[in-house]
Amino acid sequence: MVFPWGRRKVLLLNATFEPLTALSLRRAVVLVVCGKAEVVHGDASGLVLHSSKSEVLVPSVIRLSTYVRVPYRGRVPMTRAGLMHRDRYRCAYCGGRAETIDHVVPRSRGGPHTWTNCVACCAKCNHRKADKLLSELGWRLRVVPAAPRGPHWRLLAGVAEADPQWLPYLGEPAA
Repeated sequence: MVFPWGRRKVLLLNATFEPLTALSLRRAVVLVVCGKAEVVHGDASGLVLHSSKSEVLVPSVIRLSTYVRVPYRGRVPMTRAGLMHRDRYRCAYCGGRAETIDHVVPRSRGGPHTWTNCVACCAKCNHRKADKLLSELGWRLRVVPAAPRGPHWRLLAGVAEADPQWLPYLGEPAA
């Protein structure tokens, strides 16, 4: 069986159980094998990786053995993945599946490339809107765009689907 090393993400916690980032399964296993981290929660299916001399439970959540100081970051940088996550992959105009990003006030008309002016959009609406203002089309936004907030927002923006075992550490209620 070929194991999907690159696609699988593992939640990395600081020694204080504060979430730091989501990292690849390969990197997580290396940290555990080297003794720099311990497995807090294993894979829900109970998968185990075997080598010639040892075996390691496939982790879902790991914790660093020593505390790492994290520098404060005030603003969340705007990225395509982050914007799509904020808008839950839904078009801001019709509610369909979003594929592109649209500037509410087009850049050609002086609109900035900011969290408050960019929205996720389906290709059809993006093409119909082109470089027009919403008032010219008679359209309205389903939700007013805003910069994302919350302590763990950066972490979730880069992960397509969070493991349910992560939720207690991210401060979100279990689904």
